[in-house]
Amino acid sequence: MPSQLAWLDHDSTARERTLRILSLFQEKESRDELGLGSVRDSFADQLFPGTSTIQTRLRYMLFVPWIYRSLEEKRLPAESFAIQAELQERGMVQPLIDSDDQGVFGRVAGKSLKRLPSSVYWAGLGMWGIRLTPFSQEEYHRRIDETYQARHTLKALEREARIRGDDVDQEQRMATFSWHPQLPAPPEEFPSKVDFSLSREESEFIRDRIRVACPNSLLSFLVWHCEPADTQAPWAHPDYASFSDQHKELLTHARLFSEVMHGASLSYNVQLARLRKNDDLVAGHQAPFDQWATSFPLEEVLAWSVSRLWELTVDHGYIVRQQTRTFVRDWINFTRKSPKDLLSNIEALNLIKRREMKLKGSRSRFKNQRALEQWGGFSGVSRLVYRWPNVKVLLNDLYQGTKR
Repeated sequence: MPSQLAWLDHDSTARERTLRILSLFQEKESRDELGLGSVRDSFADQLFPGTSTIQTRLRYMLFVPWIYRSLEEKRLPAESFAIQAELQERGMVQPLIDSDDQGVFGRVAGKSLKRLPSSVYWAGLGMWGIRLTPFSQEEYHRRIDETYQARHTLKALEREARIRGDDVDQEQRMATFSWHPQLPAPPEEFPSKVDFSLSREESEFIRDRIRVACPNSLLSFLVWHCEPADTQAPWAHPDYASFSDQHKELLTHARLFSEVMHGASLSYNVQLARLRKNDDLVAGHQAPFDQWATSFPLEEVLAWSVSRLWELTVDHGYIVRQQTRTFVRDWINFTRKSPKDLLSNIEALNLIKRREMKLKGSRSRFKNQRALEQWGGFSGVSRLVYRWPNVKVLLNDLYQGTKR
């Protein structure tokens, strides 16, 4: 029976979680050969809520609501609402390319791009409180006429309230808003002329949204207290000493998980290279594995509380299944014994092999010759850094705007 993801129509929280999971299937970092995505994304969402690995530039967080708000102001009906929104998004591609900025959606595909920025940023807009409508993007399009009717009804109630000398309940008024009422106005020539440079007003608006919506996140701390840092990982940030104890603990567990499971990914690639009987490929994967084993922080891993790892990652919007926990626990135990001997340890090799076969089934590269032949030679060999490369760009965009 095929797996299904579903939600009750009235359960907006479950709906948002499901949409976020569905969007992850399109992200290149979510191609997760050993099934570690739930742990990885739990860390990433706690550290940097509202972000994703396919977000490119911060000002898209304003482009999307600007387009939709302009269509709402025109009271565009539901039958043409989504069409016009898509046309405007595609229309931004060339002006952004002309601005000579990096991070343009459609830089290669142009107006024929398959995935629009609005679908990429929709969840983040909701997380940061810029998007107030609780609906999925498709449902928002479909129910826009209901939104217009609700606003019309509210105006009638406000008139009656003024006659009585009363006030309309603020929650009732906010319920008719699709976007934050303090959303800055777009530039006069938007969207025909546009670039990624945030104005000071726009930057301050986004900073305020992050502080209100995600006050305890590392993202909020970095936004308000730190300058951008071009480091390879968040735990290497020059202001790490000023991070809260909560953030330091989270980063410590994230770093150790990244370190340990990097060895598992390298082992997987070495085994596939051996199976392909490609000596050059084997040597190409053996070298980074040897470097990993040599620099492995064995003392830290020996003292690492794996039970605390699960306390920090379970029940944060992601389900970490028992099979995943068992796999991670067993691999950690192998690394604690002797990281340098993992490629000659039959039990450790079989642990990786069984895990991949369990996840991929008939498409396993260990038992499907065609899948092995189609393997590109590298699978998940980068260390887990929890969206940090993308977050760095967003933070720099914001910082530049605040200085403008």
